[in-house]
Amino acid sequence: MRIRKVNSVNDKHLVILTGKTSSLKDLGLNPLAAKYADEQVKSGKKLIHTFHNGYHTWICQAEDTKSLALSFESRRLQGAQTAALVNGFKLKSVVVLDHAKKPHETIAFVEGMALAGYQFLKYRAKTKIAPYTLNEIQIYADGIENTQCKQLETLVDAVYQGRDLVNEPLSGLNAEQFGKEVQKMGKKAGFKVEVFNKAKIKSLKMGGLLAVNLGSIDPPVFVTMEYKPRGAVNKKPYVFVGKGVVYDTGGLSLKPTDGMATMKCDMAGAAAVAAAMYAIAACKLPVWVVGLTPATDNRPDGNAVVPGDVITISDGTTVEVLNTDAEGRLILSDALVYAKKYKPELVIDLATLTGAASRAIGRYGIVAMGNAGKDFERLKESGDRVHERLVEFPLWDDYADLIKSDIADLKNIGGIVAGANTAGKFLEHFTDYPWIHLDIAGPAFTESPDSYRGKGGTGSGIRLLFDFILNKAEV
Repeated sequence: MRIRKVNSVNDKHLVILTGKTSSLKDLGLNPLAAKYADEQVKSGKKLIHTFHNGYHTWICQAEDTKSLALSFESRRLQGAQTAALVNGFKLKSVVVLDHAKKPHETIAFVEGMALAGYQFLKYRAKTKIAPYTLNEIQIYADGIENTQCKQLETLVDAVYQGRDLVNEPLSGLNAEQFGKEVQKMGKKAGFKVEVFNKAKIKSLKMGGLLAVNLGSIDPPVFVTMEYKPRGAVNKKPYVFVGKGVVYDTGGLSLKPTDGMATMKCDMAGAAAVAAAMYAIAACKLPVWVVGLTPATDNRPDGNAVVPGDVITISDGTTVEVLNTDAEGRLILSDALVYAKKYKPELVIDLATLTGAASRAIGRYGIVAMGNAGKDFERLKESGDRVHERLVEFPLWDDYADLIKSDIADLKNIGGIVAGANTAGKFLEHFTDYPWIHLDIAGPAFTESPDSYRGKGGTGSGIRLLFDFILNKAEV
């Protein structure tokens, strides 16, 4: 999707953004269109369509909202709604005109339009779906620079790539292929990528990743990404860690069929890390950032780990595996240990980790835990801005009692209560640095259309991480 600023709106399809109480008299509409629009406004309509001399015009009035952050989200939702109408008329380009003089809301509107343009049509053969036609959004507005347009275009591109990774089935994206895709992203955006093979993983004694991989005929990989620009504002890196279970059957603790159908999305955390790294590097933000993604599938074959087995994580911690479907925390533990070598400023991990998180707050936000103080508050602020809101769950020491093992240092599951919390407490054991855990199990994948998030992989976490680092760059 191309996004650019223009200096003229003549002879173009228009989307006019107006304020909550804006007069329509000075919009330049012809008398008949102006009369029609005025009648629609009086009837309570917020999105009005007119057509004159071969050109479409949409008028989008601002909604009443309780906060600035919600005003941005309202505009994104309007943008997605408008994009559907624009594509319905098979238009290739529109101009978004900021009549309300609210440049940040205009950017949010365009973001919603652009994100709504995503489609995953790779495997459509005989059942054809017409591709969306809208491929360029032009912005006519004061207070918006070309660099902002380019930045938004890059971020949307990153979200598209992240969604592609999540939507790709295992037959097209095993762990090794995931590593290759990240290498392509690194080459294009300008960040360093190294893919550790199974021999290297064994040499690093990553017992969590190796154990989960035991039932697979495909080898695991451990992908490291690094973007370290000259003149970076930070002396110690921000490290992102993403769960990369490219498909999760549950292992020998086998999931039921209806619980397994969407499990290609169990690497959404890894996809978010790779896509966020892409956006940060492509936009040349002056921040040193590292990405770590352990990747494997989880299958019940051959020498697959069994309930009751004891494994050893790379820091020497022993873990009694009582449920092989609690595998994400096992591979993340090795990555969190590996992150120590960077002496990080902050580590943020993202994972589709627990059904408990999804059941607790649904797709409406991200369950978050950690010990990062001010950075936790800043990440919450980013979550409000991009509407990937964080709900903080506690990491009370009481939860540590639930993951004590009779025969090992830890067990990998805490029982039927506080599942998201005990998973977070398990991960905390492997950290000795400022750390935030994000459980994106609820919003990472949708089974029905959800506005600009679409259907399938949503790209949850990408815009959140980008906004957080963008604000670090501007401090």
